[in-house]
Amino acid sequence: MREDINEKCAVVGIFGHEEASKLAYFSLHALQHRGQEAAGISSSDGKKLHTIKKRGLVMRVFDEAKLKTLSGSSAIGHTRYSTAGDDSILDAQPVFARYDLGEMAIVHNGNLTNADEVRNRLIKRGAIFQTFMDTENLIHLIAKSEQDKLIDRIIDAVRKIEGAFSLVFLSRSKMFAMRDRFGFRPLSLGKLPNGGYIVASETCAFDLVGATFIRDVKPGELLIFEKDKEPISMQVLESVTPKHCIFEYVYFARPDSNVFGQSVYQTRKDMGKELSRIAPIEADMVIPVPDGGVPSAIGYSQESGIPYEMGIMRNHYIGRTFIEPTQEMRDLKVKMKLSPMTDIIKGKRVIVVDDSIVRGTTSRRIIRMLKEAGAAEVHMRVSSPPTTDPCYYGVDTPDKENLIASRMSNQEICDYIEADSLAYLDEEALLRSVKSSANEDKYCTACFTGKYIV
Repeated sequence: MREDINEKCAVVGIFGHEEASKLAYFSLHALQHRGQEAAGISSSDGKKLHTIKKRGLVMRVFDEAKLKTLSGSSAIGHTRYSTAGDDSILDAQPVFARYDLGEMAIVHNGNLTNADEVRNRLIKRGAIFQTFMDTENLIHLIAKSEQDKLIDRIIDAVRKIEGAFSLVFLSRSKMFAMRDRFGFRPLSLGKLPNGGYIVASETCAFDLVGATFIRDVKPGELLIFEKDKEPISMQVLESVTPKHCIFEYVYFARPDSNVFGQSVYQTRKDMGKELSRIAPIEADMVIPVPDGGVPSAIGYSQESGIPYEMGIMRNHYIGRTFIEPTQEMRDLKVKMKLSPMTDIIKGKRVIVVDDSIVRGTTSRRIIRMLKEAGAAEVHMRVSSPPTTDPCYYGVDTPDKENLIASRMSNQEICDYIEADSLAYLDEEALLRSVKSSANEDKYCTACFTGKYIV
């Protein structure tokens, strides 16, 4: 259960289907885990774009009547997390604009590292911004481009931005999908049963709408979708060594997705097996912190031979609660979501597996809860390295001073969370789990190492 690190959003694009907006809606349902603060869809009927976006979960933003107004055979959608002080509906996506070539909508997963620099240049040229989103930079770059065709304007714009981005653009007649040159954030291409196409942040969206996975959009690649044509591929940014976000495997992606060419579920199980090899401990059972720790706990159990138990139950029907100022209310918030299985835990030596420790406060409450339920020992095992540095590539992380591993030793963290022992997966073992190595170096591990790519 990770409340301190959030993926900022998910994107989806549907092209060539008579019920495009409905397929976008169902796809966003599958991607809801990547953003729960706001949702939006823009569709095109060939003559104009239609957009609905609002704060809230996908199922609360849309209903049958609203989806009927989103007519057309192409649609793009977005779910997002908001950051501090960022509550305006204007900051929800898709970002829509009318400009000299017509109408356009954009959805974006990631973070532009040169956003302030680009924005300031645009403001000096007379641009008026309506939001704080870096995505709005793209609207202005395209609108102010001196190129005659939209595709050339998009290429002109993406060559002026840096950072992490998986983008889907929608015009009245075409759809475009694009990834940054490092491929930080995932984006996959699939084919719909009727011959249309889908692009989405994760392949779990394909399963829900019956699409067949074709391949990942390549880093630096632009795909152009046009009526009655196969998607056209253009390599518009220089080819470099990929730097995929390794935290997609650790936490963000749904276990039933295939990300960066690998099964997320199997990769997390392998993390648990590696963790068991490098940090064994005698115990009576292995239990996960649901839901993020489940696959790794299964892997730990299988490798160690220690029985796996669901020692903690999660209430999936608890929404986001107000952050209360008192310690008692914060503890109650955890208890509302997680409940110990007292009959299973009492008197037992327990290994608790979680995907990461961020601030340490949630881990401490969970361990206290287990000990109050009668656990004789609680050993904490984490299926990723210590999170020491914030991410600047599309992930909402606390500042460095609020990351417990950046200011405490392993033993100090163990004492703080009140565990009987604590061990993390090291970087080398994590890379083995994702079928990589330090020499191959195709993943971004900046949140664990502080080595930033851009």
